[in-house]
Amino acid sequence: MSRVDSNAVLSVVHHHCCGLDIHKDKVSAALITTHEDGMVEESIYEFGTFTEDLYRLKDWVLEHGCHVVAMESTGVYWRPVHNVLVDSCQVIRVNARHVKHLPGRKTDVSDSRWLAGLLRHGLLKGSFIPERHVRQWRDLSRLRKTFVESLADYKRRVHKLLECANIKIDSVASDLFGVTGRNLMDLLVSGEEITLEAVLRCTRGRLKGKEDELFKSIKGFFTEHHRFQLESIRTLIEGVEAQIRRVHERLSSLLSDRREKIHRLMEIPGINDVSAHALLSEIGDTLDQFETAASLASWAGLCPGNNESAGKRHSGRSPVKGGHLKTIMIEVAWGAIKKKGSYYREKYYGLRARKGAKKAIVAVAHRILKAVFHVLKFDRPYQELGEAYLIQLNNKARLHSLHKQAAKLGYTLVPAEV
Repeated sequence: MSRVDSNAVLSVVHHHCCGLDIHKDKVSAALITTHEDGMVEESIYEFGTFTEDLYRLKDWVLEHGCHVVAMESTGVYWRPVHNVLVDSCQVIRVNARHVKHLPGRKTDVSDSRWLAGLLRHGLLKGSFIPERHVRQWRDLSRLRKTFVESLADYKRRVHKLLECANIKIDSVASDLFGVTGRNLMDLLVSGEEITLEAVLRCTRGRLKGKEDELFKSIKGFFTEHHRFQLESIRTLIEGVEAQIRRVHERLSSLLSDRREKIHRLMEIPGINDVSAHALLSEIGDTLDQFETAASLASWAGLCPGNNESAGKRHSGRSPVKGGHLKTIMIEVAWGAIKKKGSYYREKYYGLRARKGAKKAIVAVAHRILKAVFHVLKFDRPYQELGEAYLIQLNNKARLHSLHKQAAKLGYTLVPAEV
C-alpha cells in the first residue's frame, strides 16, 4: 500500500476503482482510492481463482468502498470473476487491443494498475456483455456449431475412407449420407455379400432406376480393416447427430417465448430457424446496447473503416476477424442471394461485377444485418423491396450521370417525346 500526491491533469471520474489482471490461477487486483484532499492511495493484492478466493476478492473490493471494476476479456477466465462481482459492482470488460493502444503506459506498470488508472479517469470503454439468459442461449448456439463442425469433419473422413477402398457411391448419389447412401454403408458394414438384389433393397427415392450404377460403385477393395473404421466413424456420426438434435431442442425450448421475433427474422431472405436462434444468441432480442444499425454493424465487423492519413488512404479492413456474428451473417448472405427476384440477389451480382465476390457478400451481409436491427429494435416486419427497386435506383443514378456528362459538354438532356 502506498500514498502519493495526485498531480494529474485529467479529472477524476471514479474516486474508488479497481483494475483486475486475470489469469488461469491468479487474479491481480489494483485498487485506487482518491481522497477529498487530493491524496491517492493504491493497493495491489493477489487472489486465487477458486470460488472462495473470488468471494474474498469481492469482499476486499467492497470493503474499500469500490463499486466499479475493470478487467480485460482474457479468454474465458474473466467469466467466473464477472459472475461473482456483477451483482454488487459495475463490471467493465475492456478489449485488450484498445487498452494497448492508449498512450502513456510505462513498461514497469502492472496490467491491473494500468487498468485501474485508466478507469479512474474514465478512459475505458466497456465491451458488450449480454444478460445471463442471453449468455446461456449463446453457449448452446456455439456448442451446436461446434458439433456441426465436428460432424462435417467425420463425414469428410468417411468420404476419404471409401475413396481409399475405391467405393464410388458419391459418384452416383449426390448425398452420401442420404437414405440410400446410409443403407449402402450399412450393407458394407454388415459383411453381407454385395449383390444386385441387396442394392435394390437399399435404393430409395430418385435413385431408383440407378441400381446398376450403384451396384458398380459399391464394388471395390473393401476389407475388414475398412469395415472396422467405417463402423467406428459412423457410430461417432450418429452420436454427434443425436447431440445436435438435443442441443437444438434445448435452445428452442429456452427461446419458446421469443417465437414471434424468430418468425419475423425468418421472413428475411437467408434466415432459417437455426440462424435466427444464432442471431438472438449473439445480440439478444432487444438490442438496447446498440443505438444505431451502424454501431451494430461495426461491432459485428461488417463495417469497413476509413483509415486515411496525410492524404493517403490505407486499408479500411475491419479488425474483427472470424467473429461469431460476422460468420453467421456471411452464411445468411450466401443463402439470401439464392432467392430469385430478391433485392439482395440483385445487389450481390451488381457489386460482384465491380468489387469481386468477397466484398460483395460482405456488403450483402451488412445490409441484412441492418434489416435484422430494425426488425428486433423497432419490432417492424421485414419488407422485401425486390430486384425492381434496385434496378430503378440504378437507372436513376445512370440518368443523373448522363445529365452531368451532357452539362460538361454544354448540352441539356430533355425527355424524348413519345
